[in-house]
Amino acid sequence: MKKNNAQKTIVILFILGSLFACNPFAANKNNPTEIIATPTIPTIITADLSTEVPASKTPLPPTEVPTDSESSTSYGPSNFPIDVNPLTGKKVTNPELLDRRPLAVKVQIFPRGQRPAWGVSLADIVYDYYQNNGLTRLHTIFYGQDSETVGPIRSARLPDIPIVNMYKSIFAFGSAEERTIDRLYSSNFVDRLVMEGYDKCPPMCRVDPNGFNYLVTNTTELSTYISDQGIDNTRQDLDGMNFNQIAPQGGQLASQLSVRVSISAYTRWDYDAASGRYLRFQDTVEAYDQASEVYEAFTDRLSGQQIAADNVIVLLATYNYAFGTQPGPGEVINIELTKSGKAYAFREGQIYEIEWQHPTSESVLTLTFSDGSPYPFKPGNTWFHIIGQSSKTANPENGIWRFEMLIP
Repeated sequence: MKKNNAQKTIVILFILGSLFACNPFAANKNNPTEIIATPTIPTIITADLSTEVPASKTPLPPTEVPTDSESSTSYGPSNFPIDVNPLTGKKVTNPELLDRRPLAVKVQIFPRGQRPAWGVSLADIVYDYYQNNGLTRLHTIFYGQDSETVGPIRSARLPDIPIVNMYKSIFAFGSAEERTIDRLYSSNFVDRLVMEGYDKCPPMCRVDPNGFNYLVTNTTELSTYISDQGIDNTRQDLDGMNFNQIAPQGGQLASQLSVRVSISAYTRWDYDAASGRYLRFQDTVEAYDQASEVYEAFTDRLSGQQIAADNVIVLLATYNYAFGTQPGPGEVINIELTKSGKAYAFREGQIYEIEWQHPTSESVLTLTFSDGSPYPFKPGNTWFHIIGQSSKTANPENGIWRFEMLIP
């Protein structure tokens, strides 16, 4: 579909139309610190998203299954076999899943009382970064596996734009700040944006467990919806990542890492030798210093299981304020994800000091050693934490690593 035709099909749902008519900006009732805006789009059609879909308590069966022959196999950064997911380095039981675009969904993890989220354990790649007002939000990417429920879906931010470009993905989100909306709808992927109000449920529906009106999606239905609109949803060039089941030499002990963004948002990952993965723990209270931090297991509402990652990557990048905004309630944060920067990779209880690379807007973000040779991801899923260039890095005890972000 051409970009101008895609814009004509945009459907916007004004759930709070009467409020926005008096005030173009309104506080999100689920997060009073967040300001959302209704974009000005020529075609406005009211859609009914009142249909509720039941939230499953169990995930769909995994479609990526490691085999004995993978124990010493490496893949990438190019020439991936047709049945190997270039975002995980694993074979999929249904290669037809790879004959489509990745699906990105913006998922909230604040406020705490509305956790846990649905479906994030089934994502191939997750980006976790500071958005505003001391909080973080997840950019989840699904490709080799589908999830019958993903959410709660929340609003987009400027850093989502380069990430969507990297993975050539479909992007599902629920509104955004007005100037960010303008950037999204002037992008080269405008026809792949799925914002609340595009159409009746599915692909994006409202569910109301425990009295909250959550927006969720089903990744299979989301992909089908884009195809039904006549938009290119074929396999894309996702070359770039390098995978090897055998960990590289030269790593240091890393049994635990923590990432502190603010008094509200802090995360810990503990290495579990039995599974060979890192288990995620999340903040439970406001903590003014490290001594007052309190964690609990960060779980997936779909399965009830704790979130685990084969790779945890901490990226250092430049944060700045966009549109001339200043720190505070109206701040709009941008992250410079261009060219390269410093990074730390965690896999199998070891840490590697490396560099991230993103030479062009549509190239997949990759990792290299200081000599330029590719860093091998462990086959499996990856969680990226993006923190500022001036963040503090500490190794207070053998195997314990801590990153503290200084918000610009």
